[in-house]
Amino acid sequence: MPFRPKNPSLDINSSPSPTKRRTTTTWSDLWVKSPKSLNQVFFAMPLPSHSNSQTLGSNVSTVDRTLLLSDETLLRILSKLPGSQRLSISLVCKRWLNLQGRLVRSIKVLDWAFIESGRLIERFPNLTHVDLSRSCVISSRNSGILLHHGDLSLHLSTEFSPICRILEENLLSVDVIDRGVRLIAGGCPNLSKLVVVGASEVGLISVAKECLTLQELELHRCSDDTLRGIAGCRNLQILKLVGCVEGFHWELVSDIGLTILAQGCKRLVRLELSGCAGSFDGVKAIGQCCQMLEELTLCDHRMDGGWLAGLSYCENLKTLRLQSCRSIDSNPGPDEHMGSCPALESLHLQKCHSRDKMGMRAVFLVCRAVKDVVIQDCWGLEDDIFSWVILCRRVRFLSLEGCSLLTTQGLEPVLLSWQELQSLQVTSCKSIKDSEISPDLATRFSSLKDLKWRPNTKSLLASSLAGSGMGRKGGRFFRRV
Repeated sequence: MPFRPKNPSLDINSSPSPTKRRTTTTWSDLWVKSPKSLNQVFFAMPLPSHSNSQTLGSNVSTVDRTLLLSDETLLRILSKLPGSQRLSISLVCKRWLNLQGRLVRSIKVLDWAFIESGRLIERFPNLTHVDLSRSCVISSRNSGILLHHGDLSLHLSTEFSPICRILEENLLSVDVIDRGVRLIAGGCPNLSKLVVVGASEVGLISVAKECLTLQELELHRCSDDTLRGIAGCRNLQILKLVGCVEGFHWELVSDIGLTILAQGCKRLVRLELSGCAGSFDGVKAIGQCCQMLEELTLCDHRMDGGWLAGLSYCENLKTLRLQSCRSIDSNPGPDEHMGSCPALESLHLQKCHSRDKMGMRAVFLVCRAVKDVVIQDCWGLEDDIFSWVILCRRVRFLSLEGCSLLTTQGLEPVLLSWQELQSLQVTSCKSIKDSEISPDLATRFSSLKDLKWRPNTKSLLASSLAGSGMGRKGGRFFRRV
């Protein structure tokens, strides 16, 4: 006769009380909250035929009752535990250590020897996300000097070379990195994300062949030859390429690499190019071949003049980000050749040099269909340069942060010309003064659905006091009784 718990809330076959809400019970709840009931379940389970052997012992109290559960059942139970408790369960026994390893899906490798020894695949056979960026660089663990740039960081010894050769001298050899990448590719067939530094075409070809479900790839120190290896990643959707990084490495991606990439990875949805070169031809190839591309990010680009016109071929592009660019476009060309991105919804300019009037004008001309504009910490953004944003007539959301040269006189005509504007955020723009707000601009503010107005500390104080009644004589706080 099968065992049934005495508590009706644990019996899935019993009908719930009309006055109490029925709740579902998981194995993890039984284990943590009701150990007595779980013990009764284990005692009720029939022991295997060798239960009297030396393996289990004659004393039932010393028997490991989890041996009665299959690996699949125990994995389902352990998977219900919070992530913070999964590491501690590996200390119970060797079996639980192996089971816990099968639950791990994402890992950041810090020691390259862990890969070459084969212990990584043996310990974690079901990995889907692998980050090798830190293990590719030889780092002095005992050093207190940490060099950090973006996603890369390494500890330096007290005697180090000039900064321009730090990564080159501390990076593992290409053969070693490719050998480790091949081990990862062969042992993780379900790999969906990979981050690696300094891999070559040989190592990446093995990834393209073995990991057919790879969807996200991040490559540091890559060149045109490197991109030949990922042309076979047919299901790749998210790609980040890091070419030249001053102080770390000087590899470059040109139009040749961008064309190879475009022809091989046609299902790209998000593409980030950091420290990459190129021109109109490379951007055009990406737009024509990667028709599913929705998000494009260019960080510290080395593009030749005229590259902005290639964005018009990205017909389904929805988000464009320009970050830390010293120059937008040195020679954008005539307006009739610029075109536009008809599906563009969001434009982000972050930490860019914006003194180039023609380049900034070309950006707003190509992005004239945009609805959201975010400008953050762009150096040199003066009133006459910001005035070109008026070309974007369908803007509904505008966010300005850290634009210290922009004044109220430069902001007002733009806001008054946008009839579809619904939300405005102005923060840390010290040249914008509350005292310079005209009646027309105040009326425009009142029609907005969302307004965040904190251009300086005084406005922050006034905003915090608004609606409180403070600042008036008597007011709501001092009333006569």
